[in-house]
Amino acid sequence: MTTMTLEKPVDFPRSKRLKAATNTTHDRLDKSIMAGEPFASQERYGLFVKVQHAFHRDIDALYDDPSLDALLPDLAGRRRFPQIGQDLNDLGIAVPVYDGDPAFPPASFPDLPTALGWLYVAEGSNLGAAFLLKEAVRLGLSETFGARHLAGATEGRGLHWRTFTAALDSIDLTEEEEARVISGAERAFRRVYWLVKETFG
Repeated sequence: MTTMTLEKPVDFPRSKRLKAATNTTHDRLDKSIMAGEPFASQERYGLFVKVQHAFHRDIDALYDDPSLDALLPDLAGRRRFPQIGQDLNDLGIAVPVYDGDPAFPPASFPDLPTALGWLYVAEGSNLGAAFLLKEAVRLGLSETFGARHLAGATEGRGLHWRTFTAALDSIDLTEEEEARVISGAERAFRRVYWLVKETFG
């Protein structure tokens, strides 16, 4: 007589669950960006950089948060808001003046799971920026002029992303906190989608 062992269901890491849970919202955002033809000209690209500036303004304070810094490797080094401001200057575009507070105001105490969801979106966009950088180069831009914020990490985009997701996957969270991570990522994707619609028309 033989005995059968039942395999436990695969418990996908948090980063994979996030990708699956936000796939529809993420896909809608990608399509809206491409519909705006951000690489048709430097002027169109400038609109894309303004979207990036508004989004990274929303999350810039997270890179100074000690609780997040203790969980995520080289958090401060992942900040891109200053480079986006430089890109706007390179393009001759005035840095926007905003009404109201960013999504995460400085010196506030962000909800950690929600913040993790927003940072997941930001880091994921950096992973996919290799394609965007190639398109920007066609417009006469580079990692040192106009497309600084699209530059890859010194160690390579893939390793930079895997280091982040390994840390993200290892954080202990309750089921309710897990739901807030997903909700945070969804809100981040929707925020960028709204910015694209507002900026590109």
